[in-house]
Amino acid sequence: MKILDYIKKETILTDLASADKKGVIDELAEPVAELAGLDHREIVRVLIERERLGSTGIGDGIAIPHGKINGLDSLVLGFGLSSKGVNFEALDGKPTHIFFLLLSPDDSTGLHLRILARISKLLKEDNFKKRLTQASSPADVLETIREVDEDF
Repeated sequence: MKILDYIKKETILTDLASADKKGVIDELAEPVAELAGLDHREIVRVLIERERLGSTGIGDGIAIPHGKINGLDSLVLGFGLSSKGVNFEALDGKPTHIFFLLLSPDDSTGLHLRILARISKLLKEDNFKKRLTQASSPADVLETIREVDEDF
């Protein structure tokens, strides 16, 4: 399996307009809800509920909001970029620019954890992060991921 198996061009936003955590989650959830045929409000509710347990802003300009959704058939990824940066209550207190949104079915704990770990590992590579922040289109994001994507 690869990250590209779960992310689609339609769920990639390279110019997030939102300036706060709730707005970013709302903005990222919209195309994912449409693609997966789910209620947008339910996705936002699940992600905000997860954020209450602790911020998914892991620091170094990165956040990976994630949650499990009842009724979802398979794992879905979204991606967003904010050139200005957003206060996502990251662990290091710095603005967040790169967002990977991860939704998985209730019963897919193993896959959910594996893809979270894979994304986290890739985002530790400075060159990969830099290329993502310079992406100006969904195609650029997909190409950047394609260059490092391996089976996991």
